[in-house]
Amino acid sequence: MPIAPGNKITIAGFPRSARLLTPAAFKQVIGSGRRRRSPSFTAFESSSGGSAARLGLTVAKKALPLAVARNRFKRIVRESFRQQSGLPPCDVVIMATPNARKVTAGQLAAELTEYWGRLRERWPAS
Repeated sequence: MPIAPGNKITIAGFPRSARLLTPAAFKQVIGSGRRRRSPSFTAFESSSGGSAARLGLTVAKKALPLAVARNRFKRIVRESFRQQSGLPPCDVVIMATPNARKVTAGQLAAELTEYWGRLRERWPAS
């Protein structure tokens, strides 16, 4: 069934309210947020004025040259974020590192699960 022009498509379980949408929002989080490193990604965290956690993704061609790998990385991160409940109201930007091309989907998911747990510890729920 074709999609009519003008209809807005949302990714199931990942609404606009859970995403960083503008370049200014990304710059604010990256510029003033705290940086956390993991073997496969770097995360920037910043307080959010909203009531829920929001996620932004940046995956450079330098880190993952193949579009298939970039899209796979983004799918895994989005799904991991979507499955988390009780995340504190903060903005998070995840940037892939070149090491991300060497890890399996399971390893990346495990790193992300560990990261979300530490995020809950650092940012108490309000």
